[in-house]
Amino acid sequence: MIAELEDKEIKQVYKTSIIQQTAYWSKVKNLQGLHTKAFNFRTKQSDLYTHTESDTYFIGDLLIVIQPVDQEHSIAYVPYGPEVEPSEENQGYFLEQLSESLRTFLPKKCIMIRYDLPWQSLWAKDESCYDLHGNWLGVPEKNIQEIRLNYSTEHWRLRKANTDILPSNTMFMDLRKDKDRLLGGMKPKTRYNINLSKKRGVHVRSLGIESLEIWYDLYRQTAQRNNFFLHDIQYFRVVLEARAADTDSPADVYLLLAEVEDKPLAAMFLVISANRGTYLYGASATENRNYMATYALQWRAMEMAKERGCTEYDFFGTAPNPDPSHPMYGLYRFKRGFGGEMYHRMGCWDYPLDTEKYSYYTSMEFKNQSYHLS
Repeated sequence: MIAELEDKEIKQVYKTSIIQQTAYWSKVKNLQGLHTKAFNFRTKQSDLYTHTESDTYFIGDLLIVIQPVDQEHSIAYVPYGPEVEPSEENQGYFLEQLSESLRTFLPKKCIMIRYDLPWQSLWAKDESCYDLHGNWLGVPEKNIQEIRLNYSTEHWRLRKANTDILPSNTMFMDLRKDKDRLLGGMKPKTRYNINLSKKRGVHVRSLGIESLEIWYDLYRQTAQRNNFFLHDIQYFRVVLEARAADTDSPADVYLLLAEVEDKPLAAMFLVISANRGTYLYGASATENRNYMATYALQWRAMEMAKERGCTEYDFFGTAPNPDPSHPMYGLYRFKRGFGGEMYHRMGCWDYPLDTEKYSYYTSMEFKNQSYHLS
């Protein structure tokens, strides 16, 4: 199925709206001390899609992050890749063939390939996975998921990972609409809060790297308020400083701050790649929340993305449904108010390269369900 696979220079990674599959993201990971590899693959269109008999070939690529487990072993992690999404019937076989082709290009003691798939969940269009109000109920148990993805494979090796690293549930805004239609599609309370923030004097501006401490103070308050892991400031310095201007897949990163009379209220990282703007990280002050600064911030980010030619805006992570017991319910309620469309991804799937060591690794793997920063 995979007629040809070859490694290539990172700077030649194709332009894409998926940040985590760009040369820019490779640079971020390199600055964080991780090694990355890039590959081209070539396959027939008819092997990807069931409703075509074309003998023409599709050429795609993927970025892989080599993550060490210990001094000897590693994992090949594919963040939101591969981008090309085969027909449902071909997805398992495609991943199996791609994995076997990659095997010889990876470190000898690589335990597995972990695909953090950007593809729409196989159950996203299944009516039985929604309640009477149209709310997502989730996917079936792991063994049922594995049966469905593996049914077309030869070796039945694909395994659903214990946890998803990047968000598997998000919301997308269609930025092809004009501003009045975007505002009109929001919930009345959200639209009111955007206007209220303006009346109360909230101003949004871009920060330079020299102002990163302002962001980090807001981020620290957010972590304490929501009880999630606090990353070192260097993590965010790398994201803001990384550059890939001499590559085929750069990204523009903006650190936006919402403030009133020079008092920081909220901040976020906006990343623009190809036709997509992504809300990557956000933080807000514990006090003065009545200024609705987070609403002003999101609206300005959408305006900026639209001004720079983006056709979509990714809220990058939310609860899968309006369940008040979910740790990300607050984010769901906030983001849902802007009127975007829910999108459920496949999440992380593993292809073991060393089955014995893979079994040991997964039995010891920490089931992290906190906020996503990887």
